[in-house]
Amino acid sequence: MTPADLSATVLHAVRRAVDEYVLRAPVPARVRVERTRPGGRGDYASAVALQLAGPAALTAREVAEILRDRVAGEPGIGRVEITGPGFLNFTLDATADVHGALVARVRAQGLRYGHGDARAGEPVRLRHAREVRAAVTAHAVGALVRSQGALVHVACDEAPDPDWVRLGISYEAGAPSAKEIAEAAGIRPVPAGATAGELLGRFGPDATRWGLLRPAGHDRAPLGDGLLVQGEDNPLFLVRYAHARTHALTRGAALLGFTSAPGEETAETSAAETSAPETPGAESLALLALLADYPAVLAAAAHHRAPDRLARHLEAVAQAFFDFHDAASPLPVGDEKPSAAHRTRLALAEATGTVLAGGLSLLGIDAPPYL
Repeated sequence: MTPADLSATVLHAVRRAVDEYVLRAPVPARVRVERTRPGGRGDYASAVALQLAGPAALTAREVAEILRDRVAGEPGIGRVEITGPGFLNFTLDATADVHGALVARVRAQGLRYGHGDARAGEPVRLRHAREVRAAVTAHAVGALVRSQGALVHVACDEAPDPDWVRLGISYEAGAPSAKEIAEAAGIRPVPAGATAGELLGRFGPDATRWGLLRPAGHDRAPLGDGLLVQGEDNPLFLVRYAHARTHALTRGAALLGFTSAPGEETAETSAAETSAPETPGAESLALLALLADYPAVLAAAAHHRAPDRLARHLEAVAQAFFDFHDAASPLPVGDEKPSAAHRTRLALAEATGTVLAGGLSLLGIDAPPYL
């Protein structure tokens, strides 16, 4: 783990603590970590707890304990200690494969990667006006809040529009005894009062949902023909095409006789190739960082009731995937033979596809394996 990786890990812990309402302080733009001085403990130290103590109205040591609990056990971290008034000291696990562990976690958890339990069992009731954008937004927010463990009930102030069913919107009978009544307020209606039936006839369900959810709720939803363009200028197409491309890579690898399974060797893979794992390039690291941030993005989108945050993150993941794909192909090119490096890249591509599919599903949008 590099100092930059450690800084990002601690910053991620700060975001988690804030999103979980455990720490009430502004999230800094970055966290500074330094090599410990002679006689100090661990490999690196950070004074971030002292920086956050005042805004959080806690002692630096209390802040350090909150962050320690969220950093300890992260891949690449061997031990976390608190010294002095609240300095965090980190001992790294030099044997840990941080990037491999992240990819393995995404693949193991599948579409539930990023889901949390910060609001486990909390009853939440969402109400919205009888307007298509309010309805779509309320149900997307409900899915995000459920991803954090809450028990969600969505209701409409009036009889729902029958066409909403074609947008994947349904209502459950009854409601939990909610401690929180959350109005889906501040959602700017669709221009000219367009109905669900009109939007569905023009764009279909997936493009309609993206067009309504991608802008922030208080912004106008620019529902234009660009939603149907099959090109990289259309963010929805970019995200879905990136997902479909990850499946195409898996199919292509199978035709070449290899998979992303770790340790697998083919008849054409030399011992030298399998014994020297590839060092991730800048494009791979950028993509890995976005996959690592995905759980925090889900938590923040649920907390702020902002599906647009998730949509923007999926766009960033898709763009980073294509940068990674173009820099180092997961499939052999020309006379290349399948190697350990290709399997590692393929595993990262497949993990990316999982995150894109999971995010789109929370927005109620299909993620087809072919496009």
